[in-house]
Amino acid sequence: MEKFVTIGGKRIGAGYPAFLVAEMSANHNMDFDRAKEIIRAAKLAGADAVKLQTYTADTITIDCENSYFQINQGTLWDGTTLHKLYESAYTPWEWQKELKDYAETLGLVCFSSPFDETAVDFLEEMDMPAYKIASFEITDIPLIRKVARLGKPIIISTGIAYLEDIDLAVRTCLEENNTQIILLKCTSAYPAKPESMNLRTIASLEETFHCVPGLSDHSMGSTAAIAGVAVGAKMIEKHLTLKREDGGPDALFSMEAEEFKDMCTQIRIAEQALGMVHYGLTMEQSREREHSRSLFAVQDIAKGERLTKENIRSIRPGFGMHPRYYEEILGKVARKEIRKGEPMHWGLIE
Repeated sequence: MEKFVTIGGKRIGAGYPAFLVAEMSANHNMDFDRAKEIIRAAKLAGADAVKLQTYTADTITIDCENSYFQINQGTLWDGTTLHKLYESAYTPWEWQKELKDYAETLGLVCFSSPFDETAVDFLEEMDMPAYKIASFEITDIPLIRKVARLGKPIIISTGIAYLEDIDLAVRTCLEENNTQIILLKCTSAYPAKPESMNLRTIASLEETFHCVPGLSDHSMGSTAAIAGVAVGAKMIEKHLTLKREDGGPDALFSMEAEEFKDMCTQIRIAEQALGMVHYGLTMEQSREREHSRSLFAVQDIAKGERLTKENIRSIRPGFGMHPRYYEEILGKVARKEIRKGEPMHWGLIE
């Protein structure tokens, strides 16, 4: 499997900064200008990419009101049908080429989640640089196979997946000789509670499937995203809106622009703090080492006088002999006069 994946000229994987994705989802509220404003906000906040969703109510479900199609699982959207929800939430296809072009003029990567094969064909006409398989589509093996055959990076969310679902999705990609796989740890709850996140799974995804791991985060705030980076996530996806009070199907668990900006900043600081495995000292640490312990004369010592626990001690600062020699020099004789406060060294000892 690839150790890194390249999307829009940016490498994603070990040794590279986390790739930060702003998910627009339904937060455009059916307003094209608002959609563009969200993209601009993503750029100003520090995102690397913006993600769209490509479906219509009729490509993702059917217009049916029997009990199977009612939403009543204790979600934000209970009390309506799947078809009615998606009618209010989809991103009009006629917008998407212009939105992609606009994002790219700002220096953002733009890609999308297709929800059926017609969406894949539509997006290919736009030359999408990557494709995202949403959590609820991880079992749609024909869709995954069609996307994998394109030979482009494929990002798969695991929000409702058992281990065997993830394994089947990955094997499907590999059967199509597509090794450009990013697996996103995800908890499909809106919003997701911290105790349901299980972020340690991120490292397990990388180890188990030899993929680039990431996090699709539906929790409130930025804590999970920052912690996700700390445990190995190389892609972070968060929903972005302008103001939650503006409403919309996904507004409640979306970040506002300033919150998204703060998250991006904190992630970059966290990455700096993570650094690398390193046992040496920085320049600042080297200077501070001068304040460590070492052996000093704490009384005046005459020439020929023995060194004792009373006249030699391990104290700060660190300009004298290493404290490991303390027991070794006790009982030895001063070669010459040693003044109180003088750092000890071998030249002072017979």
